[in-house]
Amino acid sequence: MKKPIPFLLNAAPRRALLALGLAALLGTPLAHAQAWPAKPVKVVVNFAPGGAADQIARAIGQPLSEALGQPVVIENRGGANGNIGGEAVAKSAPDGYTLLMSSGGMVSVNPHLYAKMAFDPAKDLVPVAAAARIAVYLMAKPALPVANVQEFVQYMKANPGKLSFGSPGTGSSPHLAAEMMKSQAGLFAVHVPYRGAAPALQDLLAGQLDFFFDPGIGLQHAKSGRLKLLAVGSLKRSPLFPDVPTLHEAGLKNFDADTVFGFYAPAGTPAEVIDRLNREINKILQTKAMQDRLVAMGGEALPGSAAQFGARALDDSKRFGAIIKARGISAD
Repeated sequence: MKKPIPFLLNAAPRRALLALGLAALLGTPLAHAQAWPAKPVKVVVNFAPGGAADQIARAIGQPLSEALGQPVVIENRGGANGNIGGEAVAKSAPDGYTLLMSSGGMVSVNPHLYAKMAFDPAKDLVPVAAAARIAVYLMAKPALPVANVQEFVQYMKANPGKLSFGSPGTGSSPHLAAEMMKSQAGLFAVHVPYRGAAPALQDLLAGQLDFFFDPGIGLQHAKSGRLKLLAVGSLKRSPLFPDVPTLHEAGLKNFDADTVFGFYAPAGTPAEVIDRLNREINKILQTKAMQDRLVAMGGEALPGSAAQFGARALDDSKRFGAIIKARGISAD
């Protein structure tokens, strides 16, 4: 009597069943990652509406929604230099449905400003994709009797402590830019922190402040002549103002106060999801329409890998951490 022939699976189905079985046993997100996205994706902006982070998130959100085939919902959760929104995302489920749009400051600067944070940006968040490099622009009120950076520095040295400057808050990139300038040039001026860039800009326009490192929201006033644009706080000139020198060119060597805005996800988010988001965001950033829109905001598109974005954050942490320590800046 012949022995019955055992039922055999060929190699491919056997491997597929084995993978699915392991996924079920181990609770891996394999099936979920393959189906992603199956519902709307929320992007938390950790600053108030109208700022650079908010504008960038909304500009990218619409084409990203079209690429993913799901709504991209923007939610503003500002406060504590971005820590409130950052913590909310860091403690969210790592399933790809909650992302963070933030300036690099929350990751690179805040750990130097706060003695204690409710989360660790370097461990609890992972970089997804950079969006834009945003420069800051040294603006002065029209009544200030200076026409260029050299005259500005001389005037401030002749009037120590008499000039005031605003910022969106302690430790913000405009604040650190001013501290870098003061440190390099040996200047003294009074810092007036605000809850956002917009109110600081309004007080500069009203003449209640003497100068301000504008993160791009006041460029139309520079064009109209309501404010004096003295220099760009970047290593290269702005295409919007090609005749305006950088502070590096004006004598403050290697002055670079740029900050990078981008998307983050909770640690543990599936690699497949992060890779997909990175690809789609990079495609959007490479379109002329998006590049033009970011230039109009005073920045430039910054496509690249998630690893490159993370490396930039580490470099910025060292650069800004040094000035924070040297100037004794604290948000506590």
